[in-house]
Amino acid sequence: MAKSWQLQEAKNKLSELVECAMANGPQRITKHGKDAVVVLSVKEYNRLNRQKESLVDFFRRSPLRDIPLERAKDLPREVGL
Repeated sequence: MAKSWQLQEAKNKLSELVECAMANGPQRITKHGKDAVVVLSVKEYNRLNRQKESLVDFFRRSPLRDIPLERAKDLPREVGL
């Protein structure tokens, strides 16, 4: 669990806060007793913010992409309503 820092403490100990974020993961900063912000290392930020693959690219990489698919040419069946 991330350590929680009061805003004034975070201001006074910014270097320590940054070191903790880099070594131990995200650090929460509270303002008036409520969560306000989270400090992340650049490594963690980049991991969370990396470009997601598009659905089209996902299907292009699929091993099933070369399977020939054909639609049935049968007429639709009659359904009584």
